[in-house]
Amino acid sequence: MADRRPPRDGLVLFDLDGTFADTAPDMAAALDRLLRRHGRAPLPFARVRPHASHGAPGILRVGFGLKPGDPEYEPLRLEYLRIYESALVDRTAPFPGMVELVNELDSRGLPWGIVTNKSTALAEPLLEQIGFLDRVACLVCGDTTPRPKPHPDPLLYACDLLGIAPERGWYVGDAERDIQAGLAAGMGTLAALFGYLGPDDDPRAWGAHGMIEHPLQLLDWLDSEANRND
Repeated sequence: MADRRPPRDGLVLFDLDGTFADTAPDMAAALDRLLRRHGRAPLPFARVRPHASHGAPGILRVGFGLKPGDPEYEPLRLEYLRIYESALVDRTAPFPGMVELVNELDSRGLPWGIVTNKSTALAEPLLEQIGFLDRVACLVCGDTTPRPKPHPDPLLYACDLLGIAPERGWYVGDAERDIQAGLAAGMGTLAALFGYLGPDDDPRAWGAHGMIEHPLQLLDWLDSEANRND
């Protein structure tokens, strides 16, 4: 029987932290500054890196053992964000291969964008400072829609902005909530194994359509879609 599914060759959306850009070095450096302010020793980068995809909640969990709702959480979150914002891209850069990937997407006329749980106040200047804000077809942040990932709302919002049906696109992310959001939106999903996975993460159990170890492997999935419809 012929595959009557619409080809997933109309749109690519990326998570930001741990998928499009390697932001963990600056996020970890901000945590180190916060820890020192409060009389604590810095943590090894390898311990902090897997938590970077989870933003301030992940950072404060590994650094202070706090979770949202704890009495000390909100003051420390605001202090952390002020520190992080002051040195947003000292060491942040796109992952190796990502520049070549989006150059190729542009050459194919394939729109691509960012859907992140990072706030607009952080995501916009970050992308601007690494030179991609003017290139993205859309930027959807954690405060763009009422419900962030793992709800599908941000992805559906991005697809609606671009006038492209979700089933025509891919979402690439390095956290389980990314895959959950993509699947709920009806998109193709790829787990980015080069991102911020921790020892307890099992991307094989997330239900993604596939996994990639390097950004350029996304092109193999796009090409297989094209070949399916030849």
